[in-house]
Amino acid sequence: MVETNMFDLTGKIALITGGATGIGRAIAAGIMEHGARVLIGSRRTEQIQRTVEELNDQIGTERAVGTQLDVTSEQSVARAVSLVIEKFGRLDILVNAAGIQLRKPLLELTPDEFNHMFDVHVTGSLRCAQVAAKLFVAQRSGCIINLASLTAFVDNIEVGAYAAAKCAVVGLTRSCANEWAKHGIRTNAIAPGVVVTDLNRKNIVNNDRGRRILERTPAARFGKPEEIAGTAVYLASDVAAFVNGETIVVDGGFLACGFGDSFASWE
Repeated sequence: MVETNMFDLTGKIALITGGATGIGRAIAAGIMEHGARVLIGSRRTEQIQRTVEELNDQIGTERAVGTQLDVTSEQSVARAVSLVIEKFGRLDILVNAAGIQLRKPLLELTPDEFNHMFDVHVTGSLRCAQVAAKLFVAQRSGCIINLASLTAFVDNIEVGAYAAAKCAVVGLTRSCANEWAKHGIRTNAIAPGVVVTDLNRKNIVNNDRGRRILERTPAARFGKPEEIAGTAVYLASDVAAFVNGETIVVDGGFLACGFGDSFASWE
């Protein structure tokens, strides 16, 4: 077995929004396992503390702290970034994983619901990126990882607000990458395929919607949050130093399947 330190994040500091549950939690765990210290932000105070304790126990050392964070509030974002500096002295990695979902037919969708989806996913990511980037500019380095979605590339019926927001996240990622590269800042996105979390479980597990997704997924299963974490570790590490402005899809082959015969007929 060849040992490598290519993905070593020792000494790095990360802020992870939406880091108390689901994919955000898995990314926090993965980044911690590779040596970084993290500040986990979430709106759910009780869940934050539980997650911090569990992840520190899992690693065997205290590399995580938590704070309440609402990405729709400029004051909340500013407080979280200030806390990172207070606790760790610097910030190297920002992961924008905070998110919400809404399944609703477009004819019933209200402008307020649509705008709130954008406020969390798109404007929320921008709020955090702007505050973090000011630190990154000063230190001439930094990594931003946004969470996009498979729905930025293909539609999933009755999630129009979510899909539109995730398309915007991809565009925002490119713009940040283009404008801030001169400051040593890399900005990329991860577009997970269908990954089962508490947020979406009722919509895809043991129903026709989930069955249709699996039929078009060559891997013949849903993804796991920890399988997204590996991509985040890669993007945060020095091995991805020349990767900027990209959206990496992690979907078990769903997009590759298209209209061909490579669906999971063997299941």
